[in-house]
Amino acid sequence: MDNPLIVDRLREIVGDDHVLTSDMDLTLYSYDASLDRAMPDVVVLPGSTEEVSRVMALAFREKVPILGRGSGTNLTGGTVPIAGGIVVHFSRMNRILEIDIPNRTATVEPGVITLDFQTQVLKRGFVYQPDPASQKVSTLGGNIGENSGGPHCLKYGVTTNHVLGMEIVLDDGTVVWTGGKCPDSPGYDIKGLLVGSEGTLGLATKIMLKLERAPEAVKTMLAIYDTIQDGANTVSAIIAEGIVPATLEMMDNIVMRAVEKTIKVGYPLDAAAVLIIELDGMPEGMDSHAERIMEICRKNHVREVKLAKDDKERAILWAGRKGAFGAVGQVRPSYVCCDGTVPRTRLPEVLSKVLEVGKKYDVPIGNVFHAGDGNLHPLIMFDDRDPEEKARVLKASSEILKLCAEAGGTISGEHGVGLEKLGETCFVFNDRDLEFERTIKRAFDPADILNPGKLIPDHPCGR
Repeated sequence: MDNPLIVDRLREIVGDDHVLTSDMDLTLYSYDASLDRAMPDVVVLPGSTEEVSRVMALAFREKVPILGRGSGTNLTGGTVPIAGGIVVHFSRMNRILEIDIPNRTATVEPGVITLDFQTQVLKRGFVYQPDPASQKVSTLGGNIGENSGGPHCLKYGVTTNHVLGMEIVLDDGTVVWTGGKCPDSPGYDIKGLLVGSEGTLGLATKIMLKLERAPEAVKTMLAIYDTIQDGANTVSAIIAEGIVPATLEMMDNIVMRAVEKTIKVGYPLDAAAVLIIELDGMPEGMDSHAERIMEICRKNHVREVKLAKDDKERAILWAGRKGAFGAVGQVRPSYVCCDGTVPRTRLPEVLSKVLEVGKKYDVPIGNVFHAGDGNLHPLIMFDDRDPEEKARVLKASSEILKLCAEAGGTISGEHGVGLEKLGETCFVFNDRDLEFERTIKRAFDPADILNPGKLIPDHPCGR
């Protein structure tokens, strides 16, 4: 950013204490949970929609890149400021503005932590269903940008299925509202376009979310397998039976061992895989569904099925699953998560090929994933201080995503494209598809100042 007066004008908008320019501060905002790094020119912490609008208008006039950021837990480089410019950090805009129980909605600011919000609505007997593993630290604004999912997405869908409306600041500072409390708003589904757009079309400053009554009963089971293929076959068999559990989550031996070193869940370390199966809903009929699921597990060579006796045992099982990504640091200091999705019937085949990729490139791969909807999370573990090993990991990651696409799947289930998957978009889109997306981007952001260089490659496929 060549104009130092812009920093002075940002201070006028948000106050001196909310503009960060030191080398240390800028370094802290130069990365997320991906492998990429890039320094912003300045970080601003607005406290209101009006301040966001004025910051955006300034960036528009000066043609300065601008990037919205929450907690930076995203895994594909979506909040790495590769073009420098202004990072807008929403930590001050962290209020729950309204919980409207009669209409089963809540309106929040983007900086609200996901789990904090879920805890507040649960006190009133309601739930917000999307539950990314990062929910303890991720923000609802970040969930919007990435269209986050989580274990409950099998039954309840991902973030976009729970967004009713949004207040958006456009590239020139204009503030608009889309959607609302009525379920069927007229006009274009702008909120559907914005959710998952990774901050490339506008910045959300208020979000209206759908609430659901908390389930009256929950049953959580742990199924233990001697082969990962048997676990994957169980998943397909459960869905084919017409039963839709709240969750079907799988972990392999590598991940279980890492988890046990940190959380002590009690996973069987001699097993190839475990499957966490959870039912929720009305108490009536749940026992029969649970028995039917255990019968399906037995038909698919399960070693043992354990039923959590109480909330404490259930919480321990989920602590292991939610802590799996962090736990793999026990194996190697860095990892890449591929986040490809395949039709669930292709899970056994694709998982076998993923293991072959690990052998081909001589890198350890642990698997922990949303098995119910075919959303894989192969964790390729390595040391990013070793350039040669890092190069092999990136090749392995790309090859795994290609396997997913060739199996009729796609390159991301919930982590987005960001920087890391720009080249892989050509596995699922052709040049006409990508040019159409560029047309949408230009309509919202003709100067290309909103999180430039993300989501859509700027070159034809094959280059």
